[in-house]
Amino acid sequence: MRAFLFLILAGSLGFAETLVRIDTSLGPIVVALDEQHAPTTVANFLRYVDAGKYKGGEFHRTVKLNPDNQPNNTVKIEVIQAGPAPGQLPFPPVPLERTSVTGLKHGDGAISMARGAPDSAAGDFFICIGPQPELDFGGKRNPDGQGFAAFGHVMSGMEVVRKIQQSPAQEQKLTPPVTIRNIEKISRP
Repeated sequence: MRAFLFLILAGSLGFAETLVRIDTSLGPIVVALDEQHAPTTVANFLRYVDAGKYKGGEFHRTVKLNPDNQPNNTVKIEVIQAGPAPGQLPFPPVPLERTSVTGLKHGDGAISMARGAPDSAAGDFFICIGPQPELDFGGKRNPDGQGFAAFGHVMSGMEVVRKIQQSPAQEQKLTPPVTIRNIEKISRP
């Protein structure tokens, strides 16, 4: 119900959002991409979607507190990370759209681009479990303090996100990875 009310409100305020369905081997996740506030990051993600690079991709990483699988990190987070199908060549990286500019935050269900250095994000993305302010601009998870590029949020399927996070893992590597059957744009309900 909350997601439906948000869709009505977002539509009436003129927010530019595209819905995508991430079809995984554990179930579907529907994500609203915020084109108005993070246009470069959304365009990058959709470039991978449109090219079919996520078909056969994988959720390959789980970062969780219980049990703690991040013993070498003083700043703890909870996310699941996915990427294109093995063997897919990445597109060139995109500039980092900092949360200090976009106004988007890494709340529960936020989708964001994975990166090493600023301006290095390509096709890997992650979904937050619970609020993760240390991933925003000024946060301490990445030593450069630039944060990560949040670009949307989960509308439905957080139970699938949590199921992926709790799947068997060796350290942070999901064993086996959770398959992405496809990611495709969908119409509003």
